[in-house]
Amino acid sequence: MHVGILTNFATPRGGAEKVAIESARGLAERGVAVTLLHGVDGPADPMLDHPGVRRIGLGLTDVWERPAWRGAIEGIWHREAARRLARALADLPVSPDVLHLHQWTRSLSPAVFAVLARSGRPVAVTLHDYFLACPNGVYYRFDKAAPCALRPLSPGCLAAPCDPQSRAHKAVRVARSVVQRAAIGRGFTRHPIDLVHVSDGSRARLEPMLAGGPFRHHRVDNPVRVERAESAEPACGDAVAFVGRFTREKGADLVAEAARRAGLPALFVGDGPLEAELRAVPGAEVIGWRAPSEVETLLRRRARAVAAPARWLETGPLTVYEALAAGIPAVASDRAGAGERIRHGETGFLAPPEAGALAEVFGRLKDDATVRRLGQAAYDRYWAAPTTLDAHAEALCGLYAGMTAAAEAPSFQRSAVM
Repeated sequence: MHVGILTNFATPRGGAEKVAIESARGLAERGVAVTLLHGVDGPADPMLDHPGVRRIGLGLTDVWERPAWRGAIEGIWHREAARRLARALADLPVSPDVLHLHQWTRSLSPAVFAVLARSGRPVAVTLHDYFLACPNGVYYRFDKAAPCALRPLSPGCLAAPCDPQSRAHKAVRVARSVVQRAAIGRGFTRHPIDLVHVSDGSRARLEPMLAGGPFRHHRVDNPVRVERAESAEPACGDAVAFVGRFTREKGADLVAEAARRAGLPALFVGDGPLEAELRAVPGAEVIGWRAPSEVETLLRRRARAVAAPARWLETGPLTVYEALAAGIPAVASDRAGAGERIRHGETGFLAPPEAGALAEVFGRLKDDATVRRLGQAAYDRYWAAPTTLDAHAEALCGLYAGMTAAAEAPSFQRSAVM
């Protein structure tokens, strides 16, 4: 089998690229030929250094780095991205059996859906966020600091000042969503797009939003890039750790404030717009981004727990799964996909994304016996049914086999849902 994987970058700028890159490696290790096509050129993650992985950069520019007017145009419909992708696919010595798209908003744009449809190959899309349905991608009201409850592209949605930047940005994102829907509706009339959901919660929310479209729905866990080792000793740690982008929707500010109230240090790995605010909170330490191996070592040494108290309806933050695999308790928002993997009071805690509720939970982490018990239970439970890279690749191979078989079937029911 030959699989073409598409994403914006060849380095993990976020969860989507991280999963795309690790999927490529996992599939290659199972003997699958992989071509990774990424919009923006640049250094590649070492995970892609495998003889079974071919890497093709399309030489595009991140739309965030463009002048505003140019970024808006290319974000809505990037003709050059479509042309270069079509040429890259045509030039491959062997055509992929399946094409799998992970992210497209930063360089590829909805124009790539037209190319994928014309390819005639089965197409999968992993939904790391809500961009296939929601204009701002996170189904979150930034004006209200709360999850959205509106139907995407409904009159209420169009009128809502929900964008994190401005109404002008909202208008551009609405235009992108409209042309995206049109491209999918026009292009995928013979075969559906196979959508991969990474948590039960995100599937339950997205499936109704996408009802009536040419989609089949599947559930595949994201891979956890942690080699099995001895369980960590979180009771020896000193801090509550947050790993990721420092934004309010991800709850970075909640971790800092709740840790301060609980009398625990807070360790922040990453960067983002709240960095200066976090540095000003007593007891908060910000160390910037680190390589995955460094992060794992740091968490094993410093973390009493890893916290991910997202305000938005996060699909499935990888940091929580990685913490559980290492034997570190996790604290997650009770509205995030990660909560499905935490047994409240057994392997970690679930809490509403509010500083007071989190401070109460963090206070329980000051007890060494509690932290030790939670960490060991997290480790035991994770490794009883691990979502390893190999397990992820095996699930993808099963998905691709079903997709290719369906594509060869004499008829197709447009409304089919799996």
